[in-house]
Formats: sequence, structure tokens, C-alpha cells
Amino acid sequence: MRRLGFLLLLLPALAAADVRLPSLIGDHMLVQRDQPIRLWGWAEPGEQVSAAMAGHSSQAVTGPDGRWRVDLMPLPAGGPHKLEIQGKNKITVDDVLVGEVWVGSGQSNMGFQVRNAIHADKEIASATDGQIRLFQVKLETAFTPKDDVTGEWMVCSPKTIPTFTAVGYFFARHLRQKLNIPVGVIQSAWGGTPAEAWTPRETLDNDDELHAFLERWNRQMEAYPRTKVRFDGQLAKWEASKQGPRPREPAGPGHQHQPTVLYNAMIAPLTPYAIGGAIWYQGENNASRGQGYEYEHLMRSMIEAWRQKWGVGDFPFLFVQLANYARVSDTAQWPELREAQTHTLRTVNTGMAVTIDIGESQDIHPKNKQDVGLRLGLAARAIAYGEHDLVYSGPIYRETSVEPGKLRLWFDHVGSGLMAKGPLEGFQVAGGDGRFHAAEAKIDGENIVVWSEHVKTPVAARYAWADDPKAPLYNKEGLPASPFRTDDWRD
Repeated sequence: MRRLGFLLLLLPALAAADVRLPSLIGDHMLVQRDQPIRLWGWAEPGEQVSAAMAGHSSQAVTGPDGRWRVDLMPLPAGGPHKLEIQGKNKITVDDVLVGEVWVGSGQSNMGFQVRNAIHADKEIASATDGQIRLFQVKLETAFTPKDDVTGEWMVCSPKTIPTFTAVGYFFARHLRQKLNIPVGVIQSAWGGTPAEAWTPRETLDNDDELHAFLERWNRQMEAYPRTKVRFDGQLAKWEASKQGPRPREPAGPGHQHQPTVLYNAMIAPLTPYAIGGAIWYQGENNASRGQGYEYEHLMRSMIEAWRQKWGVGDFPFLFVQLANYARVSDTAQWPELREAQTHTLRTVNTGMAVTIDIGESQDIHPKNKQDVGLRLGLAARAIAYGEHDLVYSGPIYRETSVEPGKLRLWFDHVGSGLMAKGPLEGFQVAGGDGRFHAAEAKIDGENIVVWSEHVKTPVAARYAWADDPKAPLYNKEGLPASPFRTDDWRD
């Protein structure tokens, strides 16, 4: 009996010595082509660990912290391969593909599931391409960066696709069809969350402008004990009567709105894994708080921080501009945030999918995610995969020239020409008094000329500058123009 007890006590120590892998390294995984294949995990300090796949092998010694890392030689797209990792124990990872890996992050429109998209039954039934791989990160927050997430790789099928990100899937499907190589998407998104929650702490700490996000949260936490007591009283009254809406609990420590906590739990553990790029659908939360003027700097800083953490260069970062939506309390909030998103294009290797034409006025979660995925896919093909002649964006305002009583607007991404779907509405002009009036507009070659009988000398123009605007301007490739303004006046 004493010997049995000794063995039982020894079992945890033996288990601790086993080589362990993060959840990203497992059966059906998809690794990034043409980059060193990063493998890592945990074992007993000083333990030698080796890895081998597709005729390549490498080894390392576990450090004092119990961590090891092995890099295998880059591989071209293909597979399936078998990965073998050997320490005091041996782990075999089956069905490994090599292709393009993208991270899909943001809030609820990135988390929006395939089963809720338009034509969902048809889309689910046709999701039979085993060369598309899916990984969903479990929702979690953390005060400091974690070293692993909860999730597993899945093969795309009618069984696995219904609850996966619709934008991510339709994006992956487009790339898979056009590139003819395996494509994987790592979904790491949480509905209703602000961009600062996805940003590393040091990025906010070391920037005076961004530090304001931390200061706001700290003030909220100082008030939390009082707001929690008030909420508890309101909840007790509501539970006694069940009348009216249930009171909303105030955000407390560790809430998903807290700056950095989603980066720590749901992005930091992904950064050792080589990727080809990221897609991002977020902004509704920051817009609802009137942070359009702050958002550009926050987004550009977050993108730079992610790139530094991944350490694979300025990988493509593609994002979705906010769609049209009518149920907004302050009509300046969403136009200002869309403008900040457009300005984020000043960051190298970024692209934007304009969705001002496919939103739903009364639903913040538009169901047409197919076109969102398609437009992100077009941007990826041009920015990440070198299809330089591809028209991947709708018209983006560039500059203005002045004519007698009129303004001439110039654009990038005109493609084969400008066109209007219906009357050319949505334009406004203002004179020096800053008062805007509805404008007449006409297409003149690759320009738009605008004027108004109410503005003798126009100095500024706007297009689709509203939460749910008329937005009929496209290029002839069928991609919508981004909303814009030529002024920088505070509304």
C-alpha cells in the first residue's frame, strides 16, 4: 500500500514532465506557408524537445521557465502532413495543412455566425471544403497576457460551419477559390467590445493621448462600488415586480470593456503563431461613445502593436468600415468614426471594405456578410497577394479643386469609371458660414462636380455624411464609394 501511495504521489510529477502543446498546435491545424513554422510548448526545464514534419526537423532545450520553441523550415502550400514532437513523451499531430492563416477579430459583426447570414441553409449545406480550417477562441478576459487560449482546429463542414464567423468564412472561401491553396481563419472576437480592450497595455501606457482610455476606466472603477450598490437595489425591485427591462449591471473589474483584457486573453496567446494577416470588424462600440476623433490614433497604434508582437513584419491588416444604421442617438458619431477608419488607410499594408450600401437601417447586425467577406477578399488579393491590377476598393476621396460656384472632387480607386445606382444624391456643400445644403452633383469623367443654388461660393463638400445615408456612388466594378467630407469642422 505504501508503494502504491508513493506511485500516486509521483504521477503529477511525471505528468508535469510531459511535453505539452498550446491549443493552436493540434490535429487539423493549418500553418502559414513560406514562413518558418513556429512550434512551442512546455516541458521539464532542461528537457530536449524535437519536432519533425515533411522531411524537416529541429530541436531545442526547454528553458528554466519550462517553455520551449522550435522553428521548422518554411513549406509551400500543401499537405496533409504529420507533425511529430518528441521529448520524454511523443505527440503526433495529424492532418496538418500549409496555406494562408488569417486572424479574424473585433466585435459582434465579426462574431456574427454563418447560421444567421442570408441564405444560411444553402451556405451551410455547401460548406464542404476540407481545405478550409477553422479555429474559435473561447471568450475570456485576463489582467496580464496569457500563454494559451481554449479552442481547437476544425475542418470546414456543414457540421462545423454554422456557429463560425460568417465574415471570416466568406473571406476564407473567396481566397480558397482564387488562390487554390488551403486557408485557415482564427476567430477571436467578442460582441460589444471597444478597440482599447484589444490593445496591449504598454501601447496605452506609453502614449499620452491613448492613456486617456485607461484614465476613463480608472474613474469608472472608482465609482463602481457605488454603482454596484445602486444596481443591486434596482435589481431587487425589478425581481419583485418583473416590470420593465431588467436593469443592466455596471461594468466591473475584468469586464470585457476594460482596456487590454481581451488582448491579454485572446490575442497575446496567438502571437507566437505565424500568420499571413488579420481582418477586423469593430467600431460600433467606440462610435456609440462619440470617440470618432480618437479612434484613428487608437486603431493605428493597435495595428502597429499587433505587428510588433507577432514579429512577422507589417502583415496586411484589413478592416470593415461601419455600415449604414439609423438607430443612432447622435448623428455625428458614426460618420466621424467612418472617417477615422478611412484615415487608418494611411497605415502601410491596410485595406478597407466599405459597407455603406449593405447595412440594415434598423439592425446593427446586417445579414449580408457574403459581400463583406468578398470585399475583404478583394483587398487581400491586391494587398497581400500581389494582384496589383485588381480593383479592390470603391472610390476614396482624394482632393478638391475649386471652379466658379462649384467644387470638383477627385478620387482614388475609380476603376474603369464612376457610376451612380439611382439618382446621384447624398452630396452637400457649404460656404464660409459652415452651413451645409443639399447639393446637385454630376459625374464628369473621373470626377464629381457639386454645387447648390443656396451656396454662391462653396468651400466644402460632404458625401453620405450621416448615420444611414443615401449612398449611390460606385465605381463601374460595383464597389461603393466611402463616405467623406472635405472639411475638418467639428460638428
